[in-house]
Amino acid sequence: FPVSAAFWWFFEYLNRFVQNWYYVGVGDLSRMEYVVFATLPFSTVLPAVLGTYDLLAAFPRLTAGLDRFLPLRPRHPRALAWLTLAMASAGLAAIGIWPDYLFPLLWVSPLCVLASLMTLSGLETPFTAVGRGDWRRVVLLALAALICAFFWEMWNYHSLAQWIYAVPFVQRFKVFEMPLLGYSGYLPFGLECAVIADAVAHALSRNADIQKPHAD
Repeated sequence: FPVSAAFWWFFEYLNRFVQNWYYVGVGDLSRMEYVVFATLPFSTVLPAVLGTYDLLAAFPRLTAGLDRFLPLRPRHPRALAWLTLAMASAGLAAIGIWPDYLFPLLWVSPLCVLASLMTLSGLETPFTAVGRGDWRRVVLLALAALICAFFWEMWNYHSLAQWIYAVPFVQRFKVFEMPLLGYSGYLPFGLECAVIADAVAHALSRNADIQKPHAD
């Protein structure tokens, strides 16, 4: 839950540059009250997406055939990881300069940065299995985030305190408050949730191994 809260606060920080959403109905809250009342729902983001992924994974028919799909194996994975890291980092920096044009990078660049760092560290990512032609985890993570998005947007629609979108070029064909094309941002977001979870799980596992007593 604390990791989830920090994770979404990071996106709130990035939104200060692109201003793709803003909140209404929170004007009577003090700064501390705002932080507390915002952190509580933010702490449920990762558990919601990953829990939905686990639920979907319990139904193998949803991904029938995706375990033997098109394998994508880069010839030079480390070189690709370095290139992706450089481009994604540059993209994150550039959204503050051209927010109206580069706002989609708010959702794509963090995923590319995290996945590249994990690849360079020799860790597996949700994309690792794609090299073997196994797309099940990638598809289910994207679908899990999309399902969560539907409920989040539905619950937000008639909330007294709610978020409103102001996304350039796509402010049409809304489903609840979200423009239809805006839901595409949830697809990489599901993968970002998994990358964060994998990184935290690795860190906890490594810390546990360090603390284990060793026999003489």
